[in-house]
Amino acid sequence: MDELTRLKAEAAAFRGLVAHFRKHTDVQNIDVMNTAGFCRNCLAKWYRTAAEHYGQPMSYEEAQQEIYGMPIGEWKANHQKPASPEQEKKFEDTKALHAKIGIVE
Repeated sequence: MDELTRLKAEAAAFRGLVAHFRKHTDVQNIDVMNTAGFCRNCLAKWYRTAAEHYGQPMSYEEAQQEIYGMPIGEWKANHQKPASPEQEKKFEDTKALHAKIGIVE
């Protein structure tokens, strides 16, 4: 695959993942984190890191709004539920498997 096609495909896959997360507001970040090792916030951190790597300063809150489709406070008020003690324990137990934020080229 040529470089431009690869970049377009990767961008389309990213947009698909973001759209899927936006559609499934019932899925809690902690559950995604506990099963996949990343969540919407990780995706926002990757997005911000990449934007800054390519010369576009961006706050974490701006990156979160790009991923969530709304300000993070609004998303939390409308969709986030308190984590159960079991969810919090699993989160702590799986920390070593959580996503590392950085640039992958």
